[in-house]
Amino acid sequence: MQNNAQTSKAVLDRYMSLPQGTRVQATYIWIDGTGQGLRSKTKTLEGKPGKLEDLPIWNYDGSSCHQAEGSNSDTYLHPVKMYPCPFRRGDNMLVLCEAYKYNKEPTKTNKRKDCLAVMEKAKDYKPWFGIEQEYTLMDQDKHPFGWPKNGFPGPQGPYYCAVGASRVYGRDIVEAHYRCCLYAGIKISGTNAEVMPAQWEFQVGPTEGIDMGDDLWVARYIMERVAEDFGVVVSLDPKPMVGDWNGAGAHCNFSTKAMREEGGMKHIEAAIEKLSKNHGSHIKAYDPNEGKDNERRLTGAHETSSILDFSSGVANRGASIRIPREVSAQGFGYLEDRRPSSNCDPYSVTMVIVKTTCLGD
Repeated sequence: MQNNAQTSKAVLDRYMSLPQGTRVQATYIWIDGTGQGLRSKTKTLEGKPGKLEDLPIWNYDGSSCHQAEGSNSDTYLHPVKMYPCPFRRGDNMLVLCEAYKYNKEPTKTNKRKDCLAVMEKAKDYKPWFGIEQEYTLMDQDKHPFGWPKNGFPGPQGPYYCAVGASRVYGRDIVEAHYRCCLYAGIKISGTNAEVMPAQWEFQVGPTEGIDMGDDLWVARYIMERVAEDFGVVVSLDPKPMVGDWNGAGAHCNFSTKAMREEGGMKHIEAAIEKLSKNHGSHIKAYDPNEGKDNERRLTGAHETSSILDFSSGVANRGASIRIPREVSAQGFGYLEDRRPSSNCDPYSVTMVIVKTTCLGD
């Protein structure tokens, strides 16, 4: 593995064990102008904040994050949620933020503001979400982690949910990330090795409303930080390797209160009918480049539907919308939208699903 700038974590521990007194380190996290990259910086607080309102608004150089011109670069961070920090521990925290321009308007990639408004309108529907975040581990030379440097591993088949050093690459990173998410209070619900070697998945949810986007973005940040410690790169590219290899998605499981209750299947079917009539607008919302990234993944092969067509079916992993077999059998539950790409913005995904199925927009 290529390590361009590796340092000793054992040496670091010597300093991180020093007492910090009553002051607290708050890591402010935000989405940059690409709509998929994360940025962060740390601020010292005089004490542990008791509530979100105790956290100050901060600023950063938006011109270095594709969000402002250099001549007017101040961009502002508005804290929206706090999480215990699994890296510094103690009273230190991670602070998820929305980004705002100098004129108090949200930045172009601040989708949270609109998503929160939609979730507030739809709160009586009690929308629940669970997103299956797939990702690929890479060496710093962008070659899949554990793959032969001058060739390829064996064909897909033995890697999904596998065990053993010849089939599984990077489990230490996965385990560390899982534990960090639990520590931070993120509603992580599971993890597994995926179909392509060096590809993994973790699931977040079920969560209600805006919490889905908040928890997934912070879980992604934690994943990047953990992988950084191991000298490994995390790729959310929906098709990181061309050829006969699976892509990476972020399947979104969705339900309303009515869907989860007895007789809910009619509400699931009604939602699918609405989704079928808005396929194009959903595809545009399901990756940060309005479908261009997903074109490489949604081909109709490798457990995907075609990007050009809408389809649904029971237990069908080649459909746009899958109804789990147990949901079909019991007559209530949830649906799985398999179209969102691994690099999607969960605020955009959950917002458009609620707008289509609940609000009729």
